[in-house]
This record gives sequence, structure tokens and C-alpha cells, in this order.
Amino acid sequence: MLVPVLVGPTGSGKTAVATALGALLPLEAVSADSRQVYRGLVVGTAAPAGDDLASVPYHGVGFLDPRERYSAGRFGRDAAAWIAQIAARGRTPLVVGGTGFYLRALFEGLFEEPDLGGPRRERLRAWLRSLPPAEAVRWARRLDPRFAGGGAQRAQRALEVALLSGRPLGRLQAEAAWGPTGLRPWYALLTLDRAALRERIGARTRAMLAGGWVAEVRATLAAGVPPDAPGLSAVGYREIVAHLGGAPGGPELEAAIVAATVRYAKRQETWFRHQLRGPVTRLDALAPAPALARLVAAGYRAAAEE
Repeated sequence: MLVPVLVGPTGSGKTAVATALGALLPLEAVSADSRQVYRGLVVGTAAPAGDDLASVPYHGVGFLDPRERYSAGRFGRDAAAWIAQIAARGRTPLVVGGTGFYLRALFEGLFEEPDLGGPRRERLRAWLRSLPPAEAVRWARRLDPRFAGGGAQRAQRALEVALLSGRPLGRLQAEAAWGPTGLRPWYALLTLDRAALRERIGARTRAMLAGGWVAEVRATLAAGVPPDAPGLSAVGYREIVAHLGGAPGGPELEAAIVAATVRYAKRQETWFRHQLRGPVTRLDALAPAPALARLVAAGYRAAAEE
């Protein structure tokens, strides 16, 4: 089964294109965004809402407690089930998102995680959170020759698996024991130059802050979610948690979020450039969303008929 996949760095306009595509194809979308899974975190994750959801129903958005971890392997299994259900209804499943490892899990499979224990794992996680990010990355590279980077959170994950299982995460992933069969991706990749991407990220960050992002984080913390919960570890949320703990707000907060988001977008672009396996149609994200949707629909239909 050929599955259309709309990908691009954060801020490239994926949701707008998906919404426009809903007028051309009988779609249901599967979100491949590792932060949109969390309940109550709508503003800062740019989760689809309102007219977007009215045009295209989404799966994988806002269903998980922010205190809970959600792995790429679990997404792969969930997304495969959602896609099968959508196809059974005679509709077209569209995968939308920018989390590369989610896409890999869905279309290529990941390893079945070994039992890493309970209290021992929690003690290790507490220690790993105390490590400076650079130190975590250095140890991850020493313990896992296949570690490809991606920041402190991925480094902590690599260390956790290596120390508790005795085997490097990269080797376990290379020996993937499961993977959905019969799903083939057709990628539509939204691209734009760095200057334009930074401008979009800046404008979106200002809109999110004006739209209640800080209040969203404050309410989440007030509901008992700890500051280091998985749902609050995303870009932007970390900076706002620090601000609520005493770090500067205003222009300094905005600048910190924009800088962190631009760095994240660069990592996404690198991943898409080297890791997408399958047909890739590159599209200029500066074009209007309806025009891009028409190109996606035409390209996917042509590929499906081959």
C-alpha cells in the first residue's frame, strides 16, 4: 500500500497544506509529530484545531498524558493500526509530521525494547538528567558507535538502553524484530531556504506567545505535571518552564525559543536530506498552501497508478 507522507521542518506549513489537501482527497491524517501526542499542549505544538480538524480528521493528536513517554516503536505500531482503519473506511491515510524516527519506525520498523526494569531505570534516569548535555552526548558516542546525535534527550535514551540492557541502542535498532509490512511511503517534502525558515519560525513563535503559550505551560504545571515531564521537554516548552522558574521573559524568552527552534529545524532538514527512503517530491514551501496541495495530490495519484 502506497501511503502519502507530508514532511518538512517545523514551521514549513505542513498543517496548512494538509488542510488544503482535504478538499482534494478523502483524507484522514496520522500525525507523526512527537509533541502533538500530548494532551493539553496545543498552542506550543501547533496541533491542528478548529478548521484544520473540520477539514481533515487527525489520529495521534492530544491523547497522551504529558507525564508519559511515547516511543517511536509505539508510534509505529499505533500508526500502522490507524492507517489500516482509515483504508478500511475507503479513505486515504496521510501521514503528516517532522519526527524522523517516527517515520522510520512506521515504514522500516524498530527493535522490540528489552525489559529495562523499574526502580533501577528510574534511578538511572534521575542521574542522566543531571548530566550536562555535552557530557551525555560524549558518553552516548562512546557506548554506542552508531549514535548519530540529535541532542541531549536522544543521548540519554542511548545511555539508558546501553547501560541497562548491555547492548547499544544502534545495534538493537539494526536488528529490528518487527515492522509493518505492505506500507510504502511517498514523500512530499516541504523545503525553504534558511532565511525564510527563520522568518517563519520567528513569526510563529510571536503568534504562539501572544496566543497563550506561557499560560498553557503554567496551567500544565499547576495540574501537577512536573517540569521535567516528557511532554514539557520539547523545544519552546523547556524555555518557558525556565522562564516560569525565574529566567527572563519578554524579548529574551522569544529570542531563546526562536534560536532553539531554528537549531531543531536544521537537524530535521539534515535528517530528511539523508534518511528518507522512498520516492521524494520536493516542494517550495513559500508557494500558497492550495497550490502545494494540488501538486501533492497530482504527484501521489500518479505514483499510485504506476
